Amino acid sequence: MQFLAKTKKRVIINITSLIDVLFLLLIFFIVSSTFLEQPGMKLDLPKTEKLSAMRMEGHTLFVSSDSLIFLNDEAIDYNLLSKRLQEIAPETDEKGLILKADENVSYGLVIHMMDLAKESGVTKLIVATKPKEL
Repeated sequence: MQFLAKTKKRVIINITSLIDVLFLLLIFFIVSSTFLEQPGMKLDLPKTEKLSAMRMEGHTLFVSSDSLIFLNDEAIDYNLLSKRLQEIAPETDEKGLILKADENVSYGLVIHMMDLAKESGVTKLIVATKPKEL
């Protein structure tokens, strides 16, 4: 008696249903994730190369360590700042408004000055820094 050779069955994994599950998971993660655009102002920070300084020209907004505000070396009241920034906003399109704040000034005040500048129509804000001394 002769036995017939059994043919080995090849195991095939049907991945069609797995692809469906993968796409469902992908859609779930895309829908459940949030894409928040952070509001803010585009800042052009001065860059130094080999610790050389850049010369900036234009209107300058100073905030001293005791929270006094100066616009182009002239003391200005906080309540009048928004109006004055609206007046100079058309002149700051190309050169920008330079913000110089003392390092001891509260972070919130600096951010508030940036918001005031943005609301007043200033499109380019430059935050001035000094290179770190070695």
